[in-house]
Parts: sequence; C-alpha cells; structure tokens
Amino acid sequence: MAKETKVKQPIYKKLDDIYSYLEDRLDLKINYDVGCRSFKVGNRNIQLYYVNGLTDTDFVIQLMRRISNEDDRTLSYQGVYDELVEQLLTHVQVEPIEDMDEAVDNLLSGLLVIFGEAWEKALVIDVRFYPGRTPEEPDTERVVRGARDGYTENIVLNTALTRRRIRDERLRMEMTQVGERSKTDICICYIKDIANAYLVAEIKSLISKIDIDGIPMGEKAIEEFVIKQGYNPFPKVRFTERPDVAAAQLFEGHVLIMVDTSPSVIIMPTTFFHHLQHAEEFRQAPALGVYVRWIRFFGIFVSIFLLPLWMLFVTNPDLLPDQLSFIGVGEKDYVIPIFFQFLIAELGIDLMRMAAIHTPSPLATAMGLVAAILIGEIAIDVGLFVSEVILYLSVAAIGMFATPSYELSLANKMVRIFLLCMVYIFKLPGFVLGVTAVILYLTLMKSLKTPYMWPLIPFNLKALLTIVLRFTSSMNKTRPSIVHTPNKRKQPKP
Repeated sequence: MAKETKVKQPIYKKLDDIYSYLEDRLDLKINYDVGCRSFKVGNRNIQLYYVNGLTDTDFVIQLMRRISNEDDRTLSYQGVYDELVEQLLTHVQVEPIEDMDEAVDNLLSGLLVIFGEAWEKALVIDVRFYPGRTPEEPDTERVVRGARDGYTENIVLNTALTRRRIRDERLRMEMTQVGERSKTDICICYIKDIANAYLVAEIKSLISKIDIDGIPMGEKAIEEFVIKQGYNPFPKVRFTERPDVAAAQLFEGHVLIMVDTSPSVIIMPTTFFHHLQHAEEFRQAPALGVYVRWIRFFGIFVSIFLLPLWMLFVTNPDLLPDQLSFIGVGEKDYVIPIFFQFLIAELGIDLMRMAAIHTPSPLATAMGLVAAILIGEIAIDVGLFVSEVILYLSVAAIGMFATPSYELSLANKMVRIFLLCMVYIFKLPGFVLGVTAVILYLTLMKSLKTPYMWPLIPFNLKALLTIVLRFTSSMNKTRPSIVHTPNKRKQPKP
C-alpha cells in the first residue's frame, strides 16, 4: 500500500478555527489527556495544547505563569509573536511551525503547542517527560565489573547515555518517525567520519520505505522490515541494552538504530561472531578475557553438537573409541527411543523456560525445585528417560545459556534439533550432511551485504585472531575492514 500524499494545511488565523480542527482530529471533549488552556497576552488571545502524562507539568506551569503575568505595557500592538519568541518563552527549545498536521504530530509526541490569534504560525516547545524507569543494568548482559547503567524505554534518555560516552562533534543522531498511526520515534546513530556513508544512506532508505500503521513491538519490527529476516532463525543484527557496548560498536564503524519504547538498540551490520562477544571479556585482563572467551566458545560448541554426537554413538557403538566407553553409550534398557527422549526433554526445558518467565519471582524458586524433582529424578525412575539423556541435555542447556546472544542461542537450539533429526534418519551420513548444510547456509547468508561468517569466510587472518584472542586496547589499532570505514585507524601512526 503506497503512502498517501497529504496536503499541508497552513495554521489558521482564528483560534476558533484551530480549535474546530483539533476537535475534529482529536475529539478534545472525549480525550481526557489532551489539555487546552486559553490566555490573553497583550492585545491577542493565545491557546496552549498539551498531552497529560507526556509533558513535564512543572515546565508547563512555569510557562503558563510567565505568559499570564504579562500585560499590555510589556507587548507592542503588532509584535506579539516576535516578543513571545524572544522574551516570554524562557525555554531552551522553541520552534515555529506552519502546518496544522505537523502541529498535531508534535502535540501527540508530548510537546507543548501554542497558537495565537492571527499568527499564521505556531510555537512548539519541548517539555516532554516520558514515563519510564531509571537506567539499570540489563539482566541479559550483566558483568562483574563495569558500568551498571542500561538503556530504557525512553529514546531521549538513550541518546543521552550514548552521547555521554562519545563527546564527539561528529556523532550524528538523526530522528525520524515510523508508523502512520503510532508515529514512533526512530533514531539513526553513527559517527560521521567513521561509518560508511553508503551504509548509512541504505539504512535510511530502508527505514523511509516502511509503510505500516504502527510498530508496537519496537525494534523487532524494524529489524524485520530492514533486514528481511523471514523464517531464518539466525539473527542478522545484534541487540544490546548496554550503552558501553553500543559506543564501542560506533567506534568500530557500525550504525545504531534506537526505537522509542524499546530498551534494545539494533547494531548493524553484524556477523555470526559478533553474537559471541560479551562485555565481560573486555572488563578482565587480556589473559583472563581469552580464557573466558574460549570457555564460552566451548560451551556454544557443546550446545550444538553434544547431543547429535552422543545419539550417533548410541546408534553406531562401533564408532566410539574404547577409551570413551565410560560415557554410557552401551546397551541400554529403555522403551522410548533416544531420539524421542531428546525431543520430549527439549520440549520440557522450553516449557520450564517459558514458565519461569511467566512465574512471579517469589514462586520461581519453588517451580525450579519441583521441575528438578519431577524431571530429574522421577522421570528417570519411571523409565521415561535414561540418566544419560538428562545429563547431556543439561550440559547442552548450560552451553546454550552461556551464549551471549539470546537470539543466537535459540537458533543454535534449532540447529541441534535439526542435526538430531538427521542422525535419527540417516545415521552417520545424516550428521555429515546436516553439518555441511548448516555451514553452507551460514556461508551464503549476508546482513546488509556483509558476509555472515566473516572473517572465517571470506578468510581474514588478522580479524580472525581478534576473535580467537582478546587483544589489549593498545594492540587493537585498526577498525574491522568488513564495515568499509573511511577512517580505518583507531590510533594515529607512531
């Protein structure tokens, strides 16, 4: 559906016409949260419109008091508009507009709109105060040492948290709106001389083409429009709620998209290995950072391949070396095939995960104990599972929870189930074909024309070393080549 071209309606000269227009658009007598106050300033009448709950009441009261205290001696006969701008409205952000539709959009965004008799213009004053929580550390990106602030649902506060860490005049935060009805604020954030200009232009173009009533799901809807995610389970963008992580990505040459009402910031473009990084690795000594990173890589590897390999050894005991016979893949007395045991256990873990999300915090511990007793012990005693299934599935689940990206952990889970199915149907050839298919699929993937498996495919040794190892800040002198930044060096040449 193509966007309708709206004809601009100039600001009416008469306040009665302005009120009738807003009454028709907003039903002022029905909408209790849209307020209107009338004043006489000098020799002219003015009207103030605002939305309760989105404006700072103290600022509105101060402005009303400042305007209402003026008399004819303060204002000249024909200079009401100019003198209001220059003298009366003691606020940092005052902007004139000449379109009624723009006035309505600003009003519903939480700004104060002032109309005057015979002005032919309106004044928009930024007195927004969005309801929300204070910055706090994100639950999914906690660190032992480091900043404890995090993004919130307030886009103004999010931009301030980013600007606090990058006090560079070249940092750009371009605001636009998406949604014909929601008119959700979207901020495109980048550093002008670091981010690739073509990348920024492409992202702006993709966002401008979004034609939808609203995006109540925030950043996820924007991702699906911009990236064309489809049914691909692997995340093509990276989400973060940490301002320090977002600032680090800006210095690398990436572009951020902030969506009002969402605490998650989109980082673009990203590769598979961006989802394996965590702030904790950079908050520790380099040697410890390498250790933590390798442990995380091992956990992710285990979460994908442990169950398919173990089931492969169960169905083909001759493939298992004698030295590893203790892992318990010999003859087992079980009724339900191992494959279906894994499927039932996988579904059980997902049910527990969803139940934990929806369970009130005081009851979550009790629910965990009940689940551990019922599934961990009784299910084995009654013969539903063999003990090895619970053991290896628990290890795989731990590796999944150790994955920094929640979206990638769920995608890895889908890969694990796919490999289990391939092993169950085709045995050893199925495992080989399944792993090959997944690698080819990831190799052919791109995120905004960026190869998803870079720097492994295409191969880049220097960039791959920065993923395998945790270099010190002084050693990391250049930006990744994958973002095609015009300013490649982080540190000046000696």
